[in-house]
Amino acid sequence: MDLNPFKLCSGLKVLGYFMILIVFAIVALSYYAVVVLTWGPHLLDGGFTSFLSFVIIITFHILLVLLMWSYIKVVIQDPGSVPENWKLVSEQNIEEGNSVALSDYASIENPTSTLSTDQIERRQSQSRGYCSKCHNGKPPRCHHCSVCQRCVLKMDHHCIWVVNCVGARNYKFFLLFVMYTFLTTTLDTLVLLPSFIKFFRQAMNHSLSPGNIAVIFLVFVLNLAFSLSVLCFVIMHASLLSSNTTSVEVYEKKKTMQWKYDLGWKRNFEQVFGANKALWFFPLFSKKDLENIPALHGLEFPTRSDAEE
Repeated sequence: MDLNPFKLCSGLKVLGYFMILIVFAIVALSYYAVVVLTWGPHLLDGGFTSFLSFVIIITFHILLVLLMWSYIKVVIQDPGSVPENWKLVSEQNIEEGNSVALSDYASIENPTSTLSTDQIERRQSQSRGYCSKCHNGKPPRCHHCSVCQRCVLKMDHHCIWVVNCVGARNYKFFLLFVMYTFLTTTLDTLVLLPSFIKFFRQAMNHSLSPGNIAVIFLVFVLNLAFSLSVLCFVIMHASLLSSNTTSVEVYEKKKTMQWKYDLGWKRNFEQVFGANKALWFFPLFSKKDLENIPALHGLEFPTRSDAEE
């Protein structure tokens, strides 16, 4: 019996649920440090200090709501599953080779063949139109996730922070989550920096409790670390978004002169965020976009006419 080491990856789901608790814990600590300890007490000071405190707290709450909204959406939204017994019916939508049902494959390959089911599946799996693990058709840009143990439509990666795959139907939510995480952690770092320095001076005079000093220090360091690290993800995914590429397609893209899914930055953006500008910054899609942009469903994708096949 062959041992499949990738089955061990399913254990990452357990760790993922723990990561969700960490996210909520960091949010709670940040809220306590920014609103309760640092800027909330200045709301009644009067003058410019009160106005600045009000602006910071309102901005913080807006970003926090958008961050948590996007986070919850990417956690609960299915990234896109392949319909049962799915197969391509038109050669115009074929990415490479043909995708057929298992019974059809045997008759096409060799009408009088006595190949076993395993041999047929092995040959089919060499084509990008069939997944031998799921025993189902494989749409273009679809990949099998070893953690989720299933194929995911337009799979980008499996994210342990959201205990979910990032795919066609929740990629926008993930990008918004990353963007709002960067903005929120950057805001937290900036607004805590003066207090961070001030509190250390006060700590020398024992004018602040050790517990509050520890909270300010921890929250400042965590937000600074997340801000810098998430910035790398923002830059990377902005580059991928501009060329209509997923993380798992980067290597494949390098082998072609023209990436066939690159439709220009505007259309590439709409393939993920939709055409309704009013909803670009919210984890929502309009009914019109869902009806008019097939890529949002993850089964069909427009391609360049001059791209290599």
